[in-house]
Amino acid sequence: MNERAKRALRADRRAWFGAGVVVLIVLLALLAPAVSRHDPLRIDLVHQLQAPSPSHWLGTDIQGRDVWARLVYGARVSLSAGIVSQSIALLIGLTMGLMAGYRGGWIDEVVMRLADVTLAFPTLLLLIAMAAALQPSLGVVFLTIGLVGWAGMARLVRGQVLVVREFEFVQASKALGARDVSVVLHHVLPNVLAPILIAATLGVAAAIMAESSLSFLGLGVQPPTPSWGSMIADGRDLNQLRYAPWTSLAPGLAIGAAVLGFNLLGDALRDALDPRHAAKSGVIDAPPSART
Repeated sequence: MNERAKRALRADRRAWFGAGVVVLIVLLALLAPAVSRHDPLRIDLVHQLQAPSPSHWLGTDIQGRDVWARLVYGARVSLSAGIVSQSIALLIGLTMGLMAGYRGGWIDEVVMRLADVTLAFPTLLLLIAMAAALQPSLGVVFLTIGLVGWAGMARLVRGQVLVVREFEFVQASKALGARDVSVVLHHVLPNVLAPILIAATLGVAAAIMAESSLSFLGLGVQPPTPSWGSMIADGRDLNQLRYAPWTSLAPGLAIGAAVLGFNLLGDALRDALDPRHAAKSGVIDAPPSART
């Protein structure tokens, strides 16, 4: 990341807020044993559906389990799902996109047709179908979300590579006899990393939403493992929504905060890495031809 992008990020309040939210959630997930105060799996039917109090900061659920403890442990599941599944999508999409964009020909046709088929299905329905066909588990959730998300990344990478491969320094490297792998790794890939980084950041937020949706439907992380989506599902009973709204409100707000944090961070990265936007916003001086 160059100095201009760093200055743009430091001057962007969205970047600070988004990064702050993400760091806070990461710290809560890492320090869950120290900050949870209660065992997230301990059932206590005597104290079920207790309102928030000094003893239970966010109250208890229908089985008497501490909502705060389950919330911070559930952050581990959501963050893991977002990062691991997006890493799978990034690895597959980056590899396929580089191959399709640089080599072209039949490889490009095959990869893009596979991407078209994947994107033709509604994402949530495809996730449900894949998760239902396999034994629901945390690993299956990671793999399912990653496999569904590769197509969009591959199309993005391919589009960027089609532009970069025509640059003079790439053509010069090929004319000097450089191998295709060397050209891609040393010249093409570094010049397409910016949009990939932005898409990956935004993809983490989408993956968190996808994991929560699957867990809400019972196709994600299986009980008694805490998950924000399953916590909302446990509290969706009408009586609980009326008389104990904290059981579903707390995980819902946590999902919203995590998604908002990653989206704001991704938007800030997009604007910082786009020279045209930086010039308009005054982070760097616009060229004379752009001034009026």
